[in-house]
Amino acid sequence: MTGRHRDGQPYASVYQRVWDGPARAEAERLDQAWADWTVLYSLGKRSFYAVASWDSPQVVVVEDPTSEGLEGRMQEAEMVRMLQATPTPHGGEERPPAEPRDRGTAGPQDRGPARRRRSSPGGRAA
Repeated sequence: MTGRHRDGQPYASVYQRVWDGPARAEAERLDQAWADWTVLYSLGKRSFYAVASWDSPQVVVVEDPTSEGLEGRMQEAEMVRMLQATPTPHGGEERPPAEPRDRGTAGPQDRGPARRRRSSPGGRAA
């Protein structure tokens, strides 16, 4: 066997390329700045991802092609989390808004129980 990889040849250092270095550095910075999130950069999709580390019934993952966009999506997800944790007024039940009605007209609930028409004897209408 001849060439670089044959037995007995000294090892040669090979240049190791760092793909998307600035984007990977930005993902590392975001990961350190946002304590409740794990931030990653995908070389294959060239996109930023963040996975929330708080307890939730479902995994919270946000994605954006830019680091600024990712931060915005992370803030939105945290706002949704805070809104879901806030108790609603009226004892936890949301009541639908009352519909305005004219006082002169009877609504469906004001007409009384529905009655069945009685047919005339013999099944014919009178």
